[in-house]
Amino acid sequence: MTMTELSATEANGKIRGGEITSEELVGACLERIGQIDGEIGAWAHLDPDYALEQARARDAERQRGAAQGPLHGIPVGIKDIIDTADFPTEYGTPLHSGRTPSADATLVARLRQAGAVILGKTVTTELAVYSPGKTANPHNTAHTPGGSSSGSAAAVAAAMVPLALGTQTNGSVIRPASFCGVFGFKPTHGLISRAGVLKQSPPLDTVGVFARSLDDIALISEVLMAFDARDPDMRPRSRPKLSETLAEAPPVEPRLAFVRTPVWDQAAESTKDAMRELIEHLGEHVEVISLPTQFNDAHEAHHQIMNADLAMSFTAEYDGGEGVMSTVLREMIENGQKVLATEYNTALARVGEFNKVLDAIFAQYDAILTPSAPGEAPKGLETTGSPAFCTIWTLCGTPALNLPVLVGAQGLPLGVQLVSQKYDDARLFRTARWILESLEK
Repeated sequence: MTMTELSATEANGKIRGGEITSEELVGACLERIGQIDGEIGAWAHLDPDYALEQARARDAERQRGAAQGPLHGIPVGIKDIIDTADFPTEYGTPLHSGRTPSADATLVARLRQAGAVILGKTVTTELAVYSPGKTANPHNTAHTPGGSSSGSAAAVAAAMVPLALGTQTNGSVIRPASFCGVFGFKPTHGLISRAGVLKQSPPLDTVGVFARSLDDIALISEVLMAFDARDPDMRPRSRPKLSETLAEAPPVEPRLAFVRTPVWDQAAESTKDAMRELIEHLGEHVEVISLPTQFNDAHEAHHQIMNADLAMSFTAEYDGGEGVMSTVLREMIENGQKVLATEYNTALARVGEFNKVLDAIFAQYDAILTPSAPGEAPKGLETTGSPAFCTIWTLCGTPALNLPVLVGAQGLPLGVQLVSQKYDDARLFRTARWILESLEK
């Protein structure tokens, strides 16, 4: 195993034990980036000297016996819609070329407090919507890595960095995690601060993370899940004990519900076959259920909320972006401009109705199993693939994990999405580990 293939948890242990230094780890990541990123294009902004300067500072702290945070010396990639005081944050569009924030986003400050090294900024789609950036899928560069957190997913999958941050307003964490074959986590809406993060749609916007192990996802997520009054959707509450719960055996073996959502007909046949095999393997622990027909309107409710909010959030970009903004984003904004206030508020009210139904399902089952995406990563870099299998869970604010456990007909990764009740993030991790261990038997 090369140094860049170490998980963050493994690297953390080796740094604490003096087996490697942060400078060596960061240097290895930078060397790996230099070797392969010309083909993959995961990074928007890098400053190798500054990254190594941070790493040497972490090593000096360790040598003098200073307190070490849970991510001490570990490099992290930051999606380029998240403010960083020492790197540009350009939102994936020429409209914000050269934009340099004066302060870190709250979650970047949390990472620094935990001892992390900010390695650089990863590529995002245009304003974190649909129009792709330069990133290709590391498994086959003729295929999309997904979006909008394309660079973060690709960088982790290609072992350029052990951890990276993304965001999801529809399917922008779970979908690229599926396409790139890594773990991706979208927590309960409101558990990670979005202060200093590009605003698209406040009822939907959620910060997420990527890693190559479930332990790493828990490690970085716990660091980020701290109350921040600057985010109006956050409430003071105890942090979920993700790592502690992840290490526990379930008190009883989990009951899982396999859900065919209203977009099941969009799933590729190879996806349907793979999910059938998974259900057969898990046997009596899985029951196939259907969502009530009222969820047939969920995607439309999501689109009304998202498009209307895009029209509000990106007014300045729309007004000044003629000839620069992509056609697809202009059309979404124009659709959003036509959404009536009554339609928007009705769509928001539906979210509570949907969650009441989900609460009844989660009273019987530990988690829901469903595909992360319709299939493998589509061929071509002009698309980021469909987020349809993520839409309901983002709308409802439920936590979701991509488990990179399947392979499709073309030999590309195929993710399984595991969803649980709002604020039940810790049990979601424990259930995910049980599934992973069951698949190894």
